[in-house]
Amino acid sequence: MSVLSGRIALVTGASRGIGKAIAFALAEAGADVAVNYRAQAEAAEAVCQTIRSAGRQCIAVQADVSLSAEVDRLVSTTETQLGPVGILVNNAGIGKLIPPDQVTEEIWNEFLRVNLTSVFLVTQRVLPGMRAARWGRIINLSSVAAQYGGVIGPHYAATKAGILGLTRSYASQFAKEGITANAIAPALIETDMVAALPKEIAARIPVGRIGAPDEVGRIAVMLAQSSYITGQTINPNGGLYMT
Repeated sequence: MSVLSGRIALVTGASRGIGKAIAFALAEAGADVAVNYRAQAEAAEAVCQTIRSAGRQCIAVQADVSLSAEVDRLVSTTETQLGPVGILVNNAGIGKLIPPDQVTEEIWNEFLRVNLTSVFLVTQRVLPGMRAARWGRIINLSSVAAQYGGVIGPHYAATKAGILGLTRSYASQFAKEGITANAIAPALIETDMVAALPKEIAARIPVGRIGAPDEVGRIAVMLAQSSYITGQTINPNGGLYMT
C-alpha cells in the first residue's frame, strides 16, 4: 500500500501546468485529490476525469484562493466530499513580465495577494485539521526568481521570495506535530507562463533545456511521502541557480 493511500490532497491552481502534473502524481501515489481552479472549469474537470479513471477520488472546486471567504468554501467542500486535507500544495499564482519602472502599486498589491497572501490563507485554513491529526504536508510552489531575481520583475520575485520565508516559518513551528513544510522553486518549466517569455531565456539554462511539469510532480510526491524533510527548498532549475 502506498504511503499516501487514504490521504487527501488539495492542489490549488491545478487545472493546468505544474498544478495539473502534481495532482496527477499525487493521485498515482495513492492520494485522493481536490483540484482547485479559478476560471478553467472544463480543464479542471478533465484533470479529475483522468484521476478518477485511475481509481482515485477527485473533485474540482472553483475558488479564488486570494480571498478568505472563498478559501473557507474551498476547504469546507473538500472536507465534506473527500475528507480532511492532509497534503496541501499551494501552486496557484500569476506571472507577467513587466519592466520595473512600470510596476505600479496596484500591480504590486495584486501579485502580493495572488502569489503570497493566498499561500497564507489556505495554509491557515487547513492547519487546524493537520494539527488534530498530527500529520500534514505543506508544499509551496516558489520560483528560481526568489533566489536570483529572475526576469519577470520585482513584483514577482518578491512574492516568490516571501513564500520561502513563510515555508520555513511553518516548518519550524510545526515540526514536532508531524507537519512538514517545504518549497519547490522551479525554473522554466513547460507551462503557459514560460511560453509567454522571450525564447532566448531558455538558452541560459546550463542543462540545455527547459523542464517538464512531471519532474516537479515527482518532487511533490517525494515531499509528501517524507516525514523527515522539512524547511527545505528543492530546486528543479536545470542548474540556472546553484546552491
